[in-house]
Amino acid sequence: MLRDFTVAVLRERPADIYDYAIDYFTRVRENRKPKTVPMYIMVDEGEAGEPEPSTLKPKTNFSNRAARRHSVSAERYDPEADDDDEKVVHPKTDEQRRRLTEAVCGILIFRCLDSDQMQEVLDAMFEKKVSPGEEVITQGDDGDNFYVIDSGVYDVTVETNGQSRKVHQFVNTGSFGELALLYNMPRSATVTAVSEGGTLWAMDRNSFRRIVLKSAFKKRKMYEDFLENVPILKSLDQYERMSLADALVSQTHADKTQIIKQGDAAHGMYFVERGEIKVTISNPDDPEAEEEEVGRLSKGTYFGELALIENKPRSANVYALGDVQVAFLQRDSFERLLGSCLDIMKRNSELYKQYTEQTK
Repeated sequence: MLRDFTVAVLRERPADIYDYAIDYFTRVRENRKPKTVPMYIMVDEGEAGEPEPSTLKPKTNFSNRAARRHSVSAERYDPEADDDDEKVVHPKTDEQRRRLTEAVCGILIFRCLDSDQMQEVLDAMFEKKVSPGEEVITQGDDGDNFYVIDSGVYDVTVETNGQSRKVHQFVNTGSFGELALLYNMPRSATVTAVSEGGTLWAMDRNSFRRIVLKSAFKKRKMYEDFLENVPILKSLDQYERMSLADALVSQTHADKTQIIKQGDAAHGMYFVERGEIKVTISNPDDPEAEEEEVGRLSKGTYFGELALIENKPRSANVYALGDVQVAFLQRDSFERLLGSCLDIMKRNSELYKQYTEQTK
């Protein structure tokens, strides 16, 4: 159900995700009516098993389907078994690399990638010129590339019951084609170039899987192992820990960098992955006074949760001591994922406040 909702969101690209979610799940609930055909077919144990591919019919019946490929989307990708680390590099001029860097900036699926992996993204993408009326991807086809728009106008259409409906239009920015590669499914829509001089950046399926999916798998595995050693998270089960791992964003800070400033609004909390941080308190009545150090934290500890628990501004400063790597958890994920740990965090925050009161 959630996968279908994700597909619908990426296809429709609603302006207000919350209103869209309400409408979407309301429609799903209304459509849950008894069927006139059985939901399951019972078979003898001897008949159970995987059907022969030759006995299956294509899911789509578009008139041009005979000329299309249908084998790729059936391939199941296992990032743990993928030992192919060969990097693809398409040479680019400095001007092309600058345009590509601007085009991929802010794309959601690249958010979990570190700087080295983003360089791999830039290396692996190649430029593609398109003409008006050219179908970049066609609904029902297998996924071959992921596309980022450099320039041009592109219409997104969906064919339902023989009727084609325009659901979105890209103008000089955006990306598409990730669904078929992420979920091993046929293309869910058709994207057609509208304007003259359109330019896209494309990444082939294997590079997309190696950089994006395999990197996401490694990130999750790394954070799962890391979170297992964070005492405050011992109460989380495996699924909760996995969800938390997916929500974390890695950040690196150089020596003496101020990670949190006292008095600022809180946007999330942090877990120390590597290195050491220093916590200090400023005297609001004497801004010129030297900050007082109240503690230091190292790998496996966390900070920044107090402002989220109390919904107040930051109560302390945090600085990097040497090079530091932290995992950042956004505010909107905090209560959803760490509800079972809040009581322990609140008790710890009370001890922290008592300590700071005693040191004043």
